[in-house]
Amino acid sequence: MKIKLLINGLSKLILGFLLITALLFLPAGTCYYIQAWVFLALMFVPMIIMGTWLYIFHPKLLSKRLNNNEKEQQQKNVVALSGMMFIAGFVLCGLDYRFAWSSIPLWITIVASIFFLIGYVIYIEVMHENAYLSRTIEVQEGQQLIDTGLYGIVRHPMYTATISMFISIPLILGSLWSMIIFGVYPILIVLRINSEEKLLAMELKGYIDYQKRVKWRLLPFVW
Repeated sequence: MKIKLLINGLSKLILGFLLITALLFLPAGTCYYIQAWVFLALMFVPMIIMGTWLYIFHPKLLSKRLNNNEKEQQQKNVVALSGMMFIAGFVLCGLDYRFAWSSIPLWITIVASIFFLIGYVIYIEVMHENAYLSRTIEVQEGQQLIDTGLYGIVRHPMYTATISMFISIPLILGSLWSMIIFGVYPILIVLRINSEEKLLAMELKGYIDYQKRVKWRLLPFVW
């Protein structure tokens, strides 16, 4: 079982790295795209560390995180749109670098990198707090409501983390124009949350009361 999980995890890691590398460096027309190398390090070094930790100590959770087979058509559409967004966004970043459409100061890239890492830290903490975390929208057998830690502040801290990470990507890669494409991501997350909360309210015991106690979905005092 763990060997199969290892092969699945490594194959997705390698394919993801190769795909993102191709989407960035081919449009850029060069391997000397320094911002791209910085982004790849920020993205994949923590991912390898986190994946190793999950594989050793929480293999069931890792298996859930590797499963992205959505059951509902609406969520399949959201996942497909997200994939198209990332492809278009990375390609535009590479083209932006090649033709020098944007000029972003170094300090902005540094700040964006910090926000990306903050998002990663939140992401890791959410996985530590919630053993039921899955990439697909579902209520698992025996699932219990988590309302402590970050879940006591916002109802969907995982999405808060990913928004912080993905909105930072264009600035790390030095592309203002790709902000337009990556800006679609929060909209897709809002659509996903609306669908997810309907399911949770119907199938997860105590979720309706939880919604009353924790009013904010993504950001305190915002939404």
